[in-house]
This record gives sequence, C-alpha cells and structure tokens, in this order.
Amino acid sequence: MQDRETVLSVRDLNVKFSLRGRTLHAIRDVSLDLYKGESLAIVGESGSGKSVFVKTFMGLLDANGWIDSGEIVYKGHDLTKYNTERQWLSVRGKEIAMVLQDPMTSLNPLKTIGAQILEAIELHQGLTGEAAHKEMISTLVDVGITEPERRARQYPHEFSGGMRQRVVIAIAVACRPKILICDEPTTALDVTIQAQILRLIRSLKEKYELTTVYITHDLGVVANVADRIAVMYAGDIVEIGLCEEVFYQPKHPYTWALLSSLPQLGIKGEPLYSIHGTPPNLFNEVKGDAFAPRNPRALKIDFVKRPPYFEVSPTHKARTWLLDPRAPKIDPPEAVQKLSTEGVLGYE
Repeated sequence: MQDRETVLSVRDLNVKFSLRGRTLHAIRDVSLDLYKGESLAIVGESGSGKSVFVKTFMGLLDANGWIDSGEIVYKGHDLTKYNTERQWLSVRGKEIAMVLQDPMTSLNPLKTIGAQILEAIELHQGLTGEAAHKEMISTLVDVGITEPERRARQYPHEFSGGMRQRVVIAIAVACRPKILICDEPTTALDVTIQAQILRLIRSLKEKYELTTVYITHDLGVVANVADRIAVMYAGDIVEIGLCEEVFYQPKHPYTWALLSSLPQLGIKGEPLYSIHGTPPNLFNEVKGDAFAPRNPRALKIDFVKRPPYFEVSPTHKARTWLLDPRAPKIDPPEAVQKLSTEGVLGYE
C-alpha cells in the first residue's frame, strides 16, 4: 500500500467554526494519504468530524467554517489556498465528486432525472445533444436502472429511496471524477438495499477506475468494500490500517468500543454494548487522549498528554499510549477478541 501512487495528501489539517461568538475546533491536526484506486472508509460517531474533513477536499465548508492551518495537496496544488468559486469548480465534480446520504435533498424535485444527469455530463464531459443523451442513458444503465429512456423522463418523487440513491450516484459518476466520496450512502435505506448500493459502488469503482472514500458510523457496513479504515474521534484520526488489521488487530480503545457496539457481536438475551458518556466539547481545548473520559481502561497519562502515533505495521498505526513499550498490557474486550473467529462482518 505504501508503494502505491498518492492521489491526495492531507498534512496537519486544522478546521475551525465560529458559533455564537465562540470557536469550535472541528478537525485537529489530521494527516492522511489517499492512494490511487483504493477504497478508504472513514468511520466514527456522529460529530466526530468525518463529513467536515472530506468537505474540505471540495471547498464545501459552511460559511462560518475555515481551514485554520495545514495543507491538502491534489495534483501538485494546495487546495487550502483556493478561495474563489472558479478555482473550486476545477476540482469539484470533475476531479472529486460526492454522494450525499439523503438523495431527496440532493435532487431537484422540479427537474426530470435525465435533465439532472445531463447537466453533469454537459458541464464536466463537454458533450451536447445526442452524444450527451446517449451518455446519460448509458450512465443510468451502469447504475442498474431499467427502462432508462422512460425513467429519464420521470421526476425524483416517482422513484423509491434506493432508486433515488442510484440516480445520485449516476450524477456523481457522470462527472467522471478521479475520487468519489460516499457520505453515509446507505443510511436512509433498508438492509437489503444497502447491500445492493454497496455492490453498485464497488462495481462502478472498477469500471471507472475510481478512488473511493466511504464515510460511515457503522464498521460493519464497510467490512467488505474497504481496503483501509481510518477511525475518527473528536476531529482526529485515532487509528488507521488495512481493513483486516482494524477488524482483527485493533489497538485503540475507541476502535475496541466501536467494534463491541456492532449488533452482529451481541449475545442473545444480553443488552447490546454501548459507549458510555459523550464526546468532548470541541469548544474547549482537548487535553490528553480525547477518548480517555469514556475509556474504562484509560491510563493516567491519557488525561494529561496527547499520545503520538505508534506504528503497529507499515500500514497500521494508532494514537494510543497503550502501544508505548512502558504501558501495562491491557487486553481488548471479549467481543473484540472473539471477532477473528466470527468471520468478516458486512455484506458480500
């Protein structure tokens, strides 16, 4: 993985928001390399900074947010220096596209499905007329929509939730991006449709040679579609590694807690595991390990000093004092220890 071409590189990124006269530190010194052709999943609780982090790649931060420091390098350009809409339009859609979690708010209810896909094709592929129409129909076929000619004349309200999500994906891939970000693409769908959408994204990745980034709070959803997993907590990536490393050899207590919370690991007749407490208030300075107040296995130093990254393998690292050679040996929860014998979680 380390030998693969880096398509996007984030270094020491800090993002802040101004809210009611106070400053919220949403992303805290995050660094990440995205490799060409990989599938990266970014997981964590709601509010951990996942969506804010990837929105910086496309200049989609809310008006009260800004990049305080750091850099995002794509094709030799530092995107943090972009400050005009014209600059961002050279990246947004054409180079980096996003599929949002609620297709109904992503689609214009007053325009036909075909018209909305055509808009992306004409803007980013430069096609017009019959050529654009053929490309639009071909894209609908690629995302699994039958009777594309008839469906293209329909409106979003005439589609089911799963079909609307396919249309949103069609609009994104019609831009012919290099990187496709899927922000909670299955949250509003039932389990059966979730599996179909994940398989669809995986097949489109191969056909269009995409680099994909999944944003989710459910590790189980990405078990079979991600090459690597980055675990975010309180605006920081606390662990990152290959999918099998994060599932079967997790090192950060927060990753342990996320895995223990999976319903698939629950025991019949016993309460499901839940993470006690709440994430830290990012209006205040975070001292030590941000997860320490919620971690029953926390060390004293966790409350005092922020841990550095410790390398577990060339592809796996975690920000936890438990990996320090001086730390006492603390075993993961029983559910996490049993995980390797349970098989891979998620969808085939």
